[in-house]
Amino acid sequence: MPGRVRSDPLKNPERPYLAIGLEGSANKFGAGVIKHFVDGTTAVLSNIRHTYITPPGEGFQPRHTALHHREWALQIIQECLVKAGVSMHDLDCICYTKGPGMGAPLQSVALVARTLSLLYNKPLVGVNHCVGHIEMGREVTGAQNPVVLYVSGGNTQVIAYSRQCYRIFGEALDIAVGNCLDRFARVINLSNDPAPGYNIEQEAKKGKRLLPIPYVTKGMDVSFSGILTAVEALTTDKRFRPDGQPKNANDEDIITPADLCFSLQETVFAMLVEITERAMAHIGSKEVLIVGGVGANERLQEMMGVMAEERGGKVFAMDERFCIDNGIMIAQAGLLSFRMGFETPISKSTCTQRFRTDQVHVSWRA
Repeated sequence: MPGRVRSDPLKNPERPYLAIGLEGSANKFGAGVIKHFVDGTTAVLSNIRHTYITPPGEGFQPRHTALHHREWALQIIQECLVKAGVSMHDLDCICYTKGPGMGAPLQSVALVARTLSLLYNKPLVGVNHCVGHIEMGREVTGAQNPVVLYVSGGNTQVIAYSRQCYRIFGEALDIAVGNCLDRFARVINLSNDPAPGYNIEQEAKKGKRLLPIPYVTKGMDVSFSGILTAVEALTTDKRFRPDGQPKNANDEDIITPADLCFSLQETVFAMLVEITERAMAHIGSKEVLIVGGVGANERLQEMMGVMAEERGGKVFAMDERFCIDNGIMIAQAGLLSFRMGFETPISKSTCTQRFRTDQVHVSWRA
């Protein structure tokens, strides 16, 4: 993590510390204020976000998403501070998402963070988006040393901690699982409100047929692009009925959008459970922590729970407040780093679309 380390690390502060986190790596702009108390406890004072939603069948373009973030940044930050009952002067640092993510939206957030830092003379802390998810998950669930399944629109990784680094045991070799689900939602014209993945989940609950589609695991890695191509091809099958209704009384062997959502979800989630179990066996862990936007999917949590129970383990999961991209996770990871003496100089307050989880020095963990 580029930056500098102060000579006076704040491992054991004599007073509470406050941080604001700004997140905008994809189509959500979020801001959150967190407080670390002297006794080691943490309080989420506010966590507000706004989502850029496009029409059905359309994704979100970087330029338009960046414009959304610039339009909403001031309002969201003001609401965040008011709800927390603090001012910018009360904060100890300003944390922002350095990467990974979409270039233009990341740049918009970095610009806002730099401006606030200069206006209020507050230290900056650049945060790895993936580590933000992990640290918020650990804080909310109480998981001690879990295997982490990080699943979102842009990332799919199986992670475990070792020697002050989050090591990647397996990952998607092409597109992320969330991207796979989102793109299929566009193919069948599902709404993007509140999120395409959520609407896939609801549609899958109505599915009745598990159709054969590719299942691709390679050791602890997975691949989703071929699966997406295969399930898209089924929408051109003569048995496919976009409205889910047979054409006549004898038309019983049909494929519905719900069947495709069900089959896609069951297949890709089974792959994720398999590689997570393999990582658990490798490191001897009994805990699984699911983070990232796709981690809010109840079916994924259920399938992972069955596997963990069979191994005498436990799944730690969260709801959409903390799974989906948010500012408080950036504040949490940023403040942990700041208390260990880390700061990001203004001259290095850039962002990068490719900032791997295992590039971060996790100095706050022994």
